[in-house]
Amino acid sequence: MNDRIAYTCPMHPEIVQERPGMCPECGMDLVPMKAKGSMTHSKHDKHAGHSTSLFLRKFWISFVLTIPVVLYADVVKVIFGIKMPEFPGVEWMPLILGSVVFFYGGWVFLAGAYREIRGRLPGMMTLIGIAVSAAYIWSVYAVFAGVEALFWELTTLITIMLLGHWLEMRAVSSAQGALKELSKLLPDTAEVIRDGKTETIALSMLKEGDIVLVRPGAKVPADGEIIEGESHINESMITGESMPVSKSEGDMVIAGTINGDGALKISVTNIGEKTFLAGVMRLVAEAQASKSRLQMFSDRAAFYLTFVAVFGGVVTLVAWLIAGAEMGFAVARLVAVLVIACPHALGLAVPLVASISTTKAAQNGILVKLRLSLEAARTIDIVLFDKTGTLTKGEFGVIDIWSADGQTNDEVLGLAASVDALSEHPIAKAVVSKALAQAIELKSIKKFEALKGRGVKAVVEDKEVMVGGPSLLESMGISIPTELLERVNEGGKKGQTVVFTIKEGKLLGAIALADIIREESREAIEALKGIGVRTAMVTGDSLEVAKWVSEELEIDEYFARVLPHEKSLKVKELQKRGLKVAMVGDGINDAPALTQADLGIAIGAGTNVAIESAGIILVRDDPRDIVKIIKLSKLTYTKMIQNLWWAAGYNIVALPLAAGALAFKGILLDPAVAAVLMSVSTVVVALNAVMFKRKSL
Repeated sequence: MNDRIAYTCPMHPEIVQERPGMCPECGMDLVPMKAKGSMTHSKHDKHAGHSTSLFLRKFWISFVLTIPVVLYADVVKVIFGIKMPEFPGVEWMPLILGSVVFFYGGWVFLAGAYREIRGRLPGMMTLIGIAVSAAYIWSVYAVFAGVEALFWELTTLITIMLLGHWLEMRAVSSAQGALKELSKLLPDTAEVIRDGKTETIALSMLKEGDIVLVRPGAKVPADGEIIEGESHINESMITGESMPVSKSEGDMVIAGTINGDGALKISVTNIGEKTFLAGVMRLVAEAQASKSRLQMFSDRAAFYLTFVAVFGGVVTLVAWLIAGAEMGFAVARLVAVLVIACPHALGLAVPLVASISTTKAAQNGILVKLRLSLEAARTIDIVLFDKTGTLTKGEFGVIDIWSADGQTNDEVLGLAASVDALSEHPIAKAVVSKALAQAIELKSIKKFEALKGRGVKAVVEDKEVMVGGPSLLESMGISIPTELLERVNEGGKKGQTVVFTIKEGKLLGAIALADIIREESREAIEALKGIGVRTAMVTGDSLEVAKWVSEELEIDEYFARVLPHEKSLKVKELQKRGLKVAMVGDGINDAPALTQADLGIAIGAGTNVAIESAGIILVRDDPRDIVKIIKLSKLTYTKMIQNLWWAAGYNIVALPLAAGALAFKGILLDPAVAAVLMSVSTVVVALNAVMFKRKSL
């Protein structure tokens, strides 16, 4: 559609067309949306509210006009013995008021039926349109033919249908509130610093590279990097992280998050559609536009039910006429069958639950790209983790310190960190970080020198100190004491990297380092086992490293020395065993495996390729959220099945009653009663879905 304005339905975002009009599913006014599917919040809310209030207004006017029609109907005289006062032209009153209700209140159904038929997708609106049209046409004929009309049934039917639609819209509006809250996160203005002065500008005027001032308690206006100040940022609406996150100079911040008690100066890196929040909203919109298997099934069932209802209505009409019933009675049965068969509840049963689950996922830092992926999560048998960056932090950390020759661990670490302080090597940085974490004071050094392939050396307090690996010891002819050698060999078996601290040619001790295992990983593996899901790990690292990490985390099985292009083969290997596999990764070399798996999950920020290949994206670098995915999938499926049974069961039971199968026992469903039951069924389905919002993951 390029840059032209498209229109969509607030209730059914998958419906998009180039012209304004009414939604063929529910009859609501279509609202404008921007190109690429991003609606402006103000317009969306304004038009959605307008459509909801429109149905409410139509209901009240139709309700008022229906009262005299019902009061003057023969059914009131017969059942209640009430005789209303006569006045000139009273015989024309039902026709006049009934016509107003039909054209004013029922027009949304007629217009919706027209669009369904024109689009060759007859459904709920088609059935309602046929039902009210049949009742109205017969009633107009009946007035002039002097036989019983169906005006009271017609007006009550339309009035109740309008009420049911309004109640449904209220429920749907409540269900989609989480997505609206996401769109409200951005502030309307930003304080920008230009030429040394602070000025408040509209958010739309912000540019990349601008320096913005974010005061305590204010919202961050755009994605950016902190260049001055420190604070705690509340990122709960974006990541689901309940505790504020500490931020300081050099850290990145996300648009829409809330600043804590410190003032920040931020250099804007992304604005508008490029922001992380905009990406979240696009993914949520894409997920809501996609369909799950259950939704496709319900859509197909609703489509066929339309034909069944029309056929059943015609058969009912003909059967009663052959049986000698009056035309008015037979038409009333036809109208009741068409109304009772309206697949409104069936059409709403799955999409509404899916919409709520998508927004609920976003609130918990889980971005669902495809509903089919979320649906698949409940059937997963085994979760295959990529090791680096997923189960581990992907960075070195000090695992253990062993001293020799009467030295203390702090002395071994302190000297090593003092010398490593000027090195850029990842191992050196890890040693320094450990010393600072233990509040060990670093000593001043002189004559720092990097020893290529062996380590580093420097002069500390007039003594030569060297830090390096086994090759450094070999070059100096230093042997490792027996008690220390055993520990070094043990660390080597676990895939640990060991560096040694040497002072004046004398070995003081050793420091073991390894890729740090996330504490969250332990909890995630344990939680997955708790719900009966097996775990596996794939890594390009050595067998020793893979074995150590696997044993530490109690993972069921592992694959080591796997080249990037071979990861997808390991997924296939598990699938050949009959297992449903979820692959969790964050790197570009994980993309083929993410695509091959039954469920691909990209964890953390990851890479663009990994995110594009995955069906579900975790905003946080937290593997524990995988358990939330599976729980959400199971809850979603349960709610969908409940709604489908309610919607379908209602139709199965009520259709024969509407047709008059139990008329011989005096049990009949009038069109108005049928409308009440249909509306009640729809509202129950909507409320059952809305209750899903209260479930915790």
